[in-house]
Amino acid sequence: MPVRRERRTGKAHYPNPMLLEEIIKPDSVLCNAHARSKKHSLEILSELLVRSHPDIASEDIFEKLIERERLGCTSLDDGVAFPHCRVEGLDASVGALMKLTEAVEFDASDGEPVDLIFGLIVPAEVNEQDHATISGIAELLRDQDLRARMRAATTSNELYETICA
Repeated sequence: MPVRRERRTGKAHYPNPMLLEEIIKPDSVLCNAHARSKKHSLEILSELLVRSHPDIASEDIFEKLIERERLGCTSLDDGVAFPHCRVEGLDASVGALMKLTEAVEFDASDGEPVDLIFGLIVPAEVNEQDHATISGIAELLRDQDLRARMRAATTSNELYETICA
């Protein structure tokens, strides 16, 4: 999903086939989470991702996220990670967001620890919309101003409002 900048203001506009409010719900956002490590952060993220899908076990999501990390680190650099995986039986993408109280080592290519983690689970059969969602979220998370506002959030509700604004 390409980013278009408005000429007069320079503000980013994300042509948005996906609406974040449809992907991420307020109870899937956690501000000031305490994670001891990358693995622990993925465990917490797994629990957030299944809150709206009690039929999916968080342990299964955790294993899939770990498996995905083995293929290559999902850090986007600058202290942000975007772990994602495919899930059988899911009919729509589901997201979760965490802001850690202390950054954790995430094997990022820039060597920086990660404190903002957006997780995404998508249907096993990924379609064009799912690809656009993944690309759009990755692009959104690269926005320096957005990252600064997310880091300034002090509550889960404020963090949710920031990502969806």
